[in-house]
This record gives sequence, structure tokens and C-alpha cells, in this order.
Amino acid sequence: MSRRPDPNRVPVIVGSGQVTDTISTPQQGRSPLQLMHDAARLAAADSGAGDALVRAIDSLVVIRLFADTLPRFASPFGKLVNAPWSLARLLGASPRDLVYPPHGGDSPQVMLARACERIANGESQAALIVGGEALRTELAAKRAGLSLEWGEDAPTAPDVLDGPKGMYTAAEEAHGMRSAIAMYAMIGQALRQAAGQTVDAYREASARLFARFAQVARDNPLATRRTGYGAEAIAEVTPENPYVGFPFTKLMTASAFIDQSAAFFVVSEALADALGIARDKRVYLHGTAAAHDQWFVSERARLDRSPAMRLSAQHALAQAGKSLADVSFLDIYSCFPSAVQIACSELGLSLDDPRGFTVTGGLPYFGGPGNNYVTHAIAEMVQRVRASPGSFGLVMANGGLVTKEAVGLFSTALPTQPFVREPASVIQDEIDKAPKVAIVDAPKGRAAIETYAVLHGKSGPESGVLFGRLASTGERFVAVTPGDAQTLQRIEAVDALGLPGTVSQVGGKNVFVPDPC
Repeated sequence: MSRRPDPNRVPVIVGSGQVTDTISTPQQGRSPLQLMHDAARLAAADSGAGDALVRAIDSLVVIRLFADTLPRFASPFGKLVNAPWSLARLLGASPRDLVYPPHGGDSPQVMLARACERIANGESQAALIVGGEALRTELAAKRAGLSLEWGEDAPTAPDVLDGPKGMYTAAEEAHGMRSAIAMYAMIGQALRQAAGQTVDAYREASARLFARFAQVARDNPLATRRTGYGAEAIAEVTPENPYVGFPFTKLMTASAFIDQSAAFFVVSEALADALGIARDKRVYLHGTAAAHDQWFVSERARLDRSPAMRLSAQHALAQAGKSLADVSFLDIYSCFPSAVQIACSELGLSLDDPRGFTVTGGLPYFGGPGNNYVTHAIAEMVQRVRASPGSFGLVMANGGLVTKEAVGLFSTALPTQPFVREPASVIQDEIDKAPKVAIVDAPKGRAAIETYAVLHGKSGPESGVLFGRLASTGERFVAVTPGDAQTLQRIEAVDALGLPGTVSQVGGKNVFVPDPC
């Protein structure tokens, strides 16, 4: 006869809260720290335990701010030296475990799994996971010439776990690919080729996919873009909706300049009982898994595939004893259409699955708060499965450049077995066996485009970036095109996949020149 699990070692999510501010003036706008405080307070109130839950926190995780992730988002208004410490002080909490994890959209789900594991191991009884961004207010304040004080010193540094790791090779950076839009656009082109689509057909299919996200955002009061854009508006290239990275338009990309924060609490069943938290407030993580694909995009043999997505989802579902048919709600990371398209392919989901692929509205329409979107997805998923007791919801988190994948399966149903966090090596060892693609550093001679993107600025196309293959050996190289308007317009006007030309080094860069028409 099976024994009842020790309630001190059963992890359960008991409260979630979200904040979105689209109207405050820059003088009234809240800092990231203030937004996180408010989201945490809402999550505590949502649990029904309020201040008692806040006082019980022994672990506090703050999802890494975009200001500490990408140089172009560095804030002029100061730095939080230890964001978890600053938030704990503001909340009046005294956690011993203060964590500021590496960047990546996967980090909220990974940190949830960590919190559950620590509770299952008897190392923790109450964890708060929270993140927030105030890039809308920051931008408005800079434009208004305001000087804000958002930084704070601290007596200690946070635990950064294994620390941030670069996402780009030196060659990718040297050739102007150090941006998510460049890589996701090139991944999109690889998906287009695999599907046998023209540029227009792929853009229109991507727009139809994202129109479904926009409809969810329309009905979500926490979303930042609630227009409910149709597919035609998302696909049409206009001054208000230009290409950002061809073939993706502005309305197909994550909306980063928002003020948003989200938080949730994970506690032991015993503490939930002691605090009098109602049964209908409790949500359990039934399955979870995480892995990463070949770390650098240019070294991947197939740009249209993600073994990490497929295997993470399979393992999370198997851990819960469920299949995709048992899942009522889905939230798939949606920074660009290509992220969703690969996920659907790897999970075996039809692009018109009636369940839809988001519970929030997705990163382009709900909002893309840096590394913290999935905290919102989890917070909203908690509410969805509570409202439908016994149902299951799946959150797929994505970090990097279709690099780091993490999956969680949520339900109010009581788990039938103790929580166990599967070692990452179970999946990772299988992925790492795949050979990497060797890159030719100094290619020369006849070649063809394997995949490409055209990066746009305010005045239109600015640069062409690509992976190519040498005609003589089939080896891959990283390159740029000439930056003249004629070349850039040409590779947007025609299907440049497979376009022949010549590659050589010019000024330390590989330059691919297409053959004349």
C-alpha cells in the first residue's frame, strides 16, 4: 500500500499575481523593483495568506532584468546590485536563498522546477519567483529628459547559479548577427524552405498563426496590445508595420517596451495547510523537463528542428503520465513566428489546433517583458487550471535562439507520486551526440545562400546576413551581403534561398555577392 507523501516535501503553487501599466506618465511610472513588489503582493493576496506567506519566504528568485542581459538595454537610471535582496527588503522578508539566474526566456520555468526540487529535498518551504520590466517608462523618461533613481546597492551579491553564457560565436557577432531578430528570421527562412513556401506564403501563414494570439490578447485586460489584429494587418508591410527582420514584420515580434511584472509562490503542502490556504488555490507541477539544442545557431545541422523542444515535452508529459490529448491549455513561447512553428512541428501540433497556443496573448500582443514572459504565462496558467479543476495546462518556455527549452505541466489534480526533477543529462546526452556543422572561417569561391535575413532600421533595409554553402565542398560559412540598396531590395523581392554567387573576405568579413540577374 502506498504511503501518503510527506506534506513537507510536496511542492505546490499557491498564489500568482500580474501587473501591467500602459497609462502612467514617466513621472508616475514604477521602477522594475516597484512593479515586482506590487506583483508579489498581488500573488500573496491571491493565495489568501497575505503577509503571513510573505514572511515565510526562505527563497527569492528575481528573473534577470533586460538591463543586465543586453548592452543596448542597459538602464541609465541605476543598477540593482542584488535585485533579490532589494525586493526582500522592500517586502519585509528574510530569505536565505537569493537567486538572480542567467538570462533566457526559459528561466522562469527552470526556476520553478528548482524551487519544487528544493522543497521535495527538504531544503525550502516557501519560494517567491518574480520578475518585472519598466522599459516603457524608461523610454518615455529618457525622451522627456528625466533622471530617475532606480538603482540600489547591497551588502552581498546574489547567487547567479552557473552564470550567463554567450549566445553567439565570434563569427556570428562579427557579421552582424548578434540579435534575436537576425537569428529567428533565418530560422524562419529555413522553416519556409522545409515547408516549400514562397516568401509571401510564409509571411501570410505566420500572420494567420499570430492573429490567433492577437485575439486572445484582445480579451485579456493585462495585455499591452488589445487591438485584436487580423492576419491581413499583421502581414501587410506599412509604415506602421514595417519589416523588422525580413521576412518578419513589427507585429510579428515581441513587444519589449512595456511595463509588466508577474510573480508566483511555491510552498510545501505542509506550509499551505499551516497558513490555511484553500484547496482550490493549489496548483501542482506534475511534469517538467529542460534541455538545450546545439548552443550556437550556425553549428546546427537543421535550423528548422529543435530536439530539445521535442524531448523536453515528451519527458514532461511522461513524468505526468499524460499525453498532449490530455492537455486543455497551451502556452508556447512566441517571440517570433518561427519559435511557435518549430514547437508545433516538434510536438506534433497542427497550426490550427482548436486549443490555441497562448493563455496570455503572446509576446507580440500581451507583451514581451524581457526574460520574464513565462512568469506571466505560469501565473495565468495557474488561474486557468484553477477555473477548470482537474484540467492540465502545458507551458513551453524558450530561451536564447531556439536554444534553451523548458516545459511544465500544471493541474489542480493531486500528484500520484513524489516530485522528482529529472536530471538534465537524461535528455542532454542524447542531443549532444548529434554532430556539429563545421564553419569555414575564410570561405572563397562559388557558393549559394542556405538561409538569410534582411535587417531593417527606421529608414528601411540596412544589412543582409546569411549562412551559405560552398559549391566545391558543401561547407557552411557565415557572411553578409553588400549593403547597397539594390542588393538588399533584390534578396527581399526574389526567393534568395539557394541563390548562387561568390564569397570572399573583404575587410575581415565574409561577403557574399549574388550573381547578376
